Amino acid sequence: MQPIIESFLDIPTSTFSHVVYDREGGRAAIIDPVLGFDPTSGKTSLAPIAPILALIKAQGLEVEWILETHAHADHLSAAPPLKDALGGKIGIGARIIEVQNTFSRLLNLGPDFAKDGSQFDHLFADGENFMVGALRACALDMPGHTPADMAFVIGEHIFVGDTLFMPDVGTARCDFPGGDAPALYRSIKRLLAFSPGTRLYLCHDYPPSGRAPCAFTTVAEERHANIHVNDAVSLEQFVSMRENRDKTLAMPQLMWPAIQVNIRAGQFPQPEHNGSRYLKLPIDAPAS
Repeated sequence: MQPIIESFLDIPTSTFSHVVYDREGGRAAIIDPVLGFDPTSGKTSLAPIAPILALIKAQGLEVEWILETHAHADHLSAAPPLKDALGGKIGIGARIIEVQNTFSRLLNLGPDFAKDGSQFDHLFADGENFMVGALRACALDMPGHTPADMAFVIGEHIFVGDTLFMPDVGTARCDFPGGDAPALYRSIKRLLAFSPGTRLYLCHDYPPSGRAPCAFTTVAEERHANIHVNDAVSLEQFVSMRENRDKTLAMPQLMWPAIQVNIRAGQFPQPEHNGSRYLKLPIDAPAS
């Protein structure tokens, strides 16, 4: 049984969220949902998930899972408001614990911040099988961009998070804390060992001029034409390219707000004594 897939692009963050379901009136998973956030005002918005809510209602779907491919650094997760509205369990890779420990130290989050993944409803192990309604699914560890990246195989399609982009864009950066270019190469090779026609659904697309954003590519297209990691590129070549390129990249605009929220499964820090919530910004601190 193959899934029905609807993809939604959040233009400000160039992020694709995906709704995967088994049939009309059936059961669904929502992958990488986006919360609107204005860093200049601190205001949030549910506008990015409005079309997802509309689709779930129109198709009469029951949401079983809200899946995060990793703790994103470029957008805030909308998992909590979706769970409040639709139910479902929030899941992420088990190695999120490593990311929580790293950023707890960098942000001095203190002893009240749990570093055991307990903010999430489920932590997936590598190779763990699960169901989305009648659809068979499997979680695969994809370390490299971060230690906790994960891909989700649902039917004959794979939701790859930030591991791969469209062939003319390349691959994810590896210079965030815990990033590892050799590990990313091995993760990508694991994906590209699937059959050539396998669709790889992306978390982002940053298209060059003249091309519209695309929600998916295929194993065959990536192996033939990915500008960073096609079949002709060795591990040594990839690592050299990736490390040199990463030195030129600016930090994502929402890096610090996003990480603080996303390692909490999309929740903001607890309100302080005045009833307001606050996010930290480290000043002149090393990012590793």
